[in-house]
Amino acid sequence: MSRISIEQVKHVAHLARLAITEEEAEMFTKQLDAIITFAEQLNELDTENVPPTSHVLNMKNVMREDVPTPGLPLDEVLKNAPDQQDGQFRVPAILE
Repeated sequence: MSRISIEQVKHVAHLARLAITEEEAEMFTKQLDAIITFAEQLNELDTENVPPTSHVLNMKNVMREDVPTPGLPLDEVLKNAPDQQDGQFRVPAILE
């Protein structure tokens, strides 16, 4: 017995705005059924002594100290600007 119907696959495809053929719907039905079967096998595992985790690896954020440093000199920043005025980038107006 299939755990997912072809109608469910077509419905999800419709919700995702995917145009799939009848053959693709049948193929996806078989593939999704295999995935669900595999996921159900995981329910058979004894996880009583396994602590819950949010990630399979022991990860932590490693951040550097936030140390202020001097920025680039103004003339170097503006040297490649297509247009500049009074030490600032000049851009076309977008509001009237």
